[in-house]
Amino acid sequence: MIILSATNITKTYGVDIILQEVSFHVNEGDRIGIVGNNGAGKTTLLNILCGEMPCDDGNVFISANTSIGYLKQSQNFDSDKTLIEEVTAIFSHVADMERDMAELSQDIAEKSSRGENVDKLLQKYDEIMEAYNRCNGYSYKSEINGILNSMAFTENFYDKKISTLSGGEKTRLALACLLLKKPDLLFLDEPTNHLDIGTLKWLEQYLKSYSGTIILISHDRYFLDQTVNRIFEVENHKLYTYQGGYSEYAEKKRQRREEEWRKYEGQQKEIAKQEEIIRRFKQHGTEKLAKRAQSREKRLSHLELVERPEALAGKMKIHFKQQFKSGNDVIFTEKLQKGFGYGQKRKELFHDVELDIKRGERICIVGPNGVGKTTLLKILMGDMEPDSGRLKIGHNVQFGYYDQEQQNLNPANTVFDEMKDSYRLYTDTEMRSLLGRFLFKNESVFLNVGALSGGEKARLSLLKLMLSGANVLILDEPTNHLDITSKEVFEDALLDFPGTVIVVSHDRYFLNKIPTRIMELDTDGITAYLGSYDYYMEKKQEIASGKKYLNELNSAQNSGGMEASAAVDFNNLSASEQRRINKELEAKARRKEREQKRLEEEIESLEKEMAELEEEMCREEVFSDHVLLAKYHDRSEECKTKLSEAYDHWVLVQEE
Repeated sequence: MIILSATNITKTYGVDIILQEVSFHVNEGDRIGIVGNNGAGKTTLLNILCGEMPCDDGNVFISANTSIGYLKQSQNFDSDKTLIEEVTAIFSHVADMERDMAELSQDIAEKSSRGENVDKLLQKYDEIMEAYNRCNGYSYKSEINGILNSMAFTENFYDKKISTLSGGEKTRLALACLLLKKPDLLFLDEPTNHLDIGTLKWLEQYLKSYSGTIILISHDRYFLDQTVNRIFEVENHKLYTYQGGYSEYAEKKRQRREEEWRKYEGQQKEIAKQEEIIRRFKQHGTEKLAKRAQSREKRLSHLELVERPEALAGKMKIHFKQQFKSGNDVIFTEKLQKGFGYGQKRKELFHDVELDIKRGERICIVGPNGVGKTTLLKILMGDMEPDSGRLKIGHNVQFGYYDQEQQNLNPANTVFDEMKDSYRLYTDTEMRSLLGRFLFKNESVFLNVGALSGGEKARLSLLKLMLSGANVLILDEPTNHLDITSKEVFEDALLDFPGTVIVVSHDRYFLNKIPTRIMELDTDGITAYLGSYDYYMEKKQEIASGKKYLNELNSAQNSGGMEASAAVDFNNLSASEQRRINKELEAKARRKEREQKRLEEEIESLEKEMAELEEEMCREEVFSDHVLLAKYHDRSEECKTKLSEAYDHWVLVQEE
C-alpha cells in the first residue's frame, strides 16, 4: 500500500534550481535513506514532504489518517518544562484516563454503598479501561524510562530545565519524544548526530523493529546499511532510487554510471562513423552516392539521442603532508587521571590511562559520550593538564588539531581572510586555488565563516589542517558534518598520510577503514584492540563471554566443595584482573584457532591420501598382486581410523 507519493516536485531559490521534476512513491513499511552531497537538497525535500515548505510545482500525497513525526537537524525547544515534564506530556491522554478511572472507581464505590444502580458507570469504566490497555497504559512509564536511558538520559537529567540542555542533548531528547509518539510516518534528518556507538546500536535495533514507515537523511554509511531497504539519491536536482542499503547502492550507482557512459560513448562513435561516411559519399559527387548520403542523414535525424551523463559533483582534493618526520616514539603515558569538580560534586572521567603510540599508527579512540575522549586529546596535545600520571611526547612531534566544534575558526572572517590570516606566505592566486580544491569557488570565498554550513566549516578546518604540515593529526569527530563523497576522499587521504593519526570517532564505516588499532576509553582506563571496528566488536563479544567463563568456573569450584563466597564475580574484579582474564580468553581463542587449523589440515591430508590409495587399489597391477593389495588396504584402514579420530577431536574443539 502506498503511504506517500510525490509527483514532479520542483523547487528553486531565485535562479538556483534545487529540485527538478522529482517523482517517487513510498510503500507502507518502507525504510528509506536519502543521500547526496551537502547542498544537494535533501533537507529541502524532507521539508516539502512534511508540509513545512511549499514546492514551486508538483504534488505530494500522504494517505489519510497518517500521523507524521519529524526530527530536524537542530531542535529549538522553547519550553520552560523540565525534561521529564516534556516527555510525560506525550502521554497526557493516558494520565487523563488514569484520573477518570480513579474518579469512576470512587463514584462506583460510593453509589454501590448507597444501593444505587451503577451499571452505566461500570460500562463506562470498562470502555475507558479497554482504551487504556490499547494505549499501553500499564507500561508507558517503563517505556519512557527505557527510551530516555537508551538516549543517555539518566534520572539525574529528569528535573533539568530543557533550556539548560546542550544542543546535542536537545537533539537526543527530540528523538526520544518522537520515538515515544510512534508516528505512522517517521522523518529523520541526521538522527545519528550526537550519538555514541552504544546509542547508535540501540537506535538501529529500535528502527529495525519499528512498525511504521521511515524516511531518513544520513551520511552514516554503516547506519544506512543496518536500517534501510531503499536509497533515494539526490544528485544534479534529480532523484534516483535504488533497492537495498548503502553498500548495494554504491555498487549499483557505479554500474549505472558505467552503463550510461557506455551507451553514450557507443552512440557518439556510431554517429561520428555515419557522419564520416556521409561526408565521403557527398565528396564523390555522384547522384547515387548523394542519395545514399541523404538516406543516412535522414536516419541520423530520426535517431533518439542518448543524453550525455551529467558530471558528478566536484570532489574535495585533500592530501596531508608532514614537514618533517617525528621520532619513532610519538606519545607515551602512564596512569593518566582526570576529573572535574571537588568534594561530593567531583566527577572522575578516567584513570590509569596508558598509551604507547608509535610513528605511522592510526589510532581510533571510542567510548560513551561523557567519558572524556575530547579531554584526553587535549591532554595529549598539552592544552590541558592531567590530575596525575605521566605524559611523554616524542622527538620532533608536531600536532595538528581538528576541533569538532570548529572553535579555531573566526566567524567574523570571510573564508578567504580566515585562510590568509593563518597562511600569509601564499599569494592570493595560490590561496584561491587551494580554496577551490576544497569546493570554495567564485564568490563563495567571500562568505562569512559564521554563515557557513556545518559541512563547509568542516572542509575549511580540514584545509587549514592540511596546510599545517603536522606529522601527528589529532582529529575529534572529523566526519560529523561531511557528506559521503567528502568522507571517502578524506579517508583516502588519511590512509596515504605517512605520519601518525589519532582520531575520536563514532563513524563505524570510518572505524572499519582507517585504524590500525582501536582504543576503548572508560573510567577505568583504556583497552587496545588491533584492527578495525568489526574485529573490535568481535573481541568485545569474546570478552563479554568472560562472564560466562567465570560463571562456569564458579560452578566448577562450588561443585568441588568451594564456598560460594570464594566464587569469582567479573563485575567486582579490578580493571587489571579483568584485563588478565581477557588476555587468558584471547590466548585460549588463539590456541583454539591454531588447533582447529591444524586438525583441518590433517583431515584434508588424510582424505587426499585415502582417495589416492583407493585409486591405486583399482589399478590392475595392484589388484592382481595380493601382497601389494594387502599393504594398500592396511594403510587405507589406518587412514580411516586416524580420520575418525581427527574428526572427533575437531568436533570437540568446535564445541569448546
